[in-house]
Amino acid sequence: MSETVESLPRVLVLMGGPDAEREISIRSGSRVASALRESGRFAVEERTIDRLTVEELAAMPADVIFPVLHGPWGEGGPLQDVLEADGRPYVGSRPRASRISMDKMASKLFMRAAGVRTPPAREVRQGQPIDLARPFVIKPIEDGSSVGVRHCVTPEDVEKARADLEGQHPRLMAESLITGREMTIGILERETLPIIEIVPAVRFYDYEAKYERNATQYIVDPELPPGAADEMNHAARVAYERIGCRDVARVDFILNEDGAWFLEINAMPGMTDHSLVPKAAQHAGIAFPDLCARLAMRALGRRSRMRQQRNSMAVAAAAAVSAAAATPQEGSP
Repeated sequence: MSETVESLPRVLVLMGGPDAEREISIRSGSRVASALRESGRFAVEERTIDRLTVEELAAMPADVIFPVLHGPWGEGGPLQDVLEADGRPYVGSRPRASRISMDKMASKLFMRAAGVRTPPAREVRQGQPIDLARPFVIKPIEDGSSVGVRHCVTPEDVEKARADLEGQHPRLMAESLITGREMTIGILERETLPIIEIVPAVRFYDYEAKYERNATQYIVDPELPPGAADEMNHAARVAYERIGCRDVARVDFILNEDGAWFLEINAMPGMTDHSLVPKAAQHAGIAFPDLCARLAMRALGRRSRMRQQRNSMAVAAAAAVSAAAATPQEGSP
């Protein structure tokens, strides 16, 4: 007998947010909601939000929450704080891992400490010189989708990039420009997905190349030098585990004659028709509705474990009370 909509688990898909990637989030979230409906395993509600309070979220009925937001507020910790306070299971990383993933300088420090190659970088401090040899890129520390990235070869490039960006972003970084092949690896539940090489039709894989133009080539399982795939898969798993990500992530690299260079990790990858985790999953035999359903079910399973833990704690507490009551008190006959 097929389940009625009323008997299905209720999943709330959140999208939008106040960050620069709001429109991409809406495209991602709408696609996730459609895929969950197509799976036939959930009753789906979708909400486009700006910022969200704990009280506002509590008023939205759901058994599990699937946030598909991109940017500092939506995937960088603040929304995850709200989700934690709400108490219902949700898809994606918890607040600490979300903050480290969004902070490109912090994630690079984690990777460097783990022995993973990553380009030298400096935080850009207003009014102070940048202690890094050119060429380098200047970019926001806490933004994604290549938002605000500037290539700097000359002193004039640096001056213009700083003038453009310092008033718009609270924190900037300069990172040595490493040239090579652009690679990305999705991670689903601790397992790496097929490697994708990104071959943009323009010199730089910018926001428009990612989401607006169709000239970018995506090569799944590209031919690689011996050992390169193992190196990148290992580094991607190190990033996911060391930073503490959960459910899904994407790790970006540059590959050249020196090997693989870690650039960043994304704790809530895009889910649009241009996005790379869905492409890699499809190549691995996981259709998009199955991918989304799998993530929602994994989060939903945490609710059962949370209930079991609470029940175990209640049983233990009751046993302790009973034992204390049965213990003769000092001085009793």
